Amino acid sequence: MTLLISPSKASDETIPVVFNFLDQLEFGETITGAVLSAIVSSGTDASPSAILSGLPTVATPTVTQSITAGVVGVIYIVVCTVTGSNSHVYTQEVRIAVITPGGLFSNH
Repeated sequence: MTLLISPSKASDETIPVVFNFLDQLEFGETITGAVLSAIVSSGTDASPSAILSGLPTVATPTVTQSITAGVVGVIYIVVCTVTGSNSHVYTQEVRIAVITPGGLFSNH
């Protein structure tokens, strides 16, 4: 599994997160499906999957997912699992911290 770190995002913005599988796919292999999930790494959010906005866009070798809202002070892990045309399964995850619109990482 590949771990990526994303810049923080404000709770009022929507950002694209791009997962690039170029270094994992076999030569000529394409992405035939993608499943994304979100969990909490640090902090409290009863509905972490709510940060996933819409369906992912697949354009081999990348998968792009819009990330929205979130609870200020929470660090999320977004996991992207893809299936390749050669039936291989690849996974990457990214950590995203949600901050206040003013740029602070605190919910106090």
